[in-house]
Amino acid sequence: MLQRYNRTLFFYGLSMLVPWMLWFSVAYLSHLPDQTRGIQIAQRILGPAGLLAPVLLAAYLFLADEELLKDLKSRIFNTKDFRLIYMPATFFLIPVSLVLAQLLSIFLGHGLDQFRISGSPSFTSTFLSPWFILIFAPIAEELAWHSYGTDTLRRKFNLFNTCLIFSVYWVLWHIPLSFIKGYYHSNVVAEGWLYSANFAFSLFVFVILMNWLYYRTGRNIFVAVVFHLSANVTNEIFATHPDSKVIQTALLLLAAIAAVVIDRKLFFLKTSVD
Repeated sequence: MLQRYNRTLFFYGLSMLVPWMLWFSVAYLSHLPDQTRGIQIAQRILGPAGLLAPVLLAAYLFLADEELLKDLKSRIFNTKDFRLIYMPATFFLIPVSLVLAQLLSIFLGHGLDQFRISGSPSFTSTFLSPWFILIFAPIAEELAWHSYGTDTLRRKFNLFNTCLIFSVYWVLWHIPLSFIKGYYHSNVVAEGWLYSANFAFSLFVFVILMNWLYYRTGRNIFVAVVFHLSANVTNEIFATHPDSKVIQTALLLLAAIAAVVIDRKLFFLKTSVD
């Protein structure tokens, strides 16, 4: 079935081009000194449109191929290959790693105030509520990346290389967001090179773990959605210091290494292992 996921360049090319065009437009508008209602409305349209572009492209490809659509439906409603043993990691790996990272950061001189429930995200957005973005973005992204995107790469590469290629792509895909005034990614860049590098590297670690869960639960899209959601929400609930996020990446790296070593057949065989 993976051989039918053969529109790799079409999917990834347009999934990069369209969001980049829209988000760089939002970035330009966000820096205009006079934020009129018309400019704000334009940002509210262009921002989400860029986010939805990949999932709309995936929908087009599924609707154009009856066999692909059948495969998608079988994954959405598949309970036979769903393994409950992986659900604790899906829900709790990210939150637990962050709590541990914040505890370890105390030895670097950071305080317990990091455990304060902030009540509001660390970034602003002129086009949508930050909380809405945190929840909506993982759903929209994973309905694209783990409906079509991952499997079209998996058609040609083993899972480890698929993770590496997609991680580089995903870092580049986020670049325009770092130019949007007040947005999360622009705040990360403003914090310095270490935290920017940590964000990029954390995506690779994150993708390894997410794809491991995805394939070990029968290519279950909703597992990827929940895992991504847990990361977005958890990392904005607390008043986490950026140093703690670096520590969290190190902890998740250990988990990713363990997954790759223990499940090396899954990661290094050319064909899919479910």
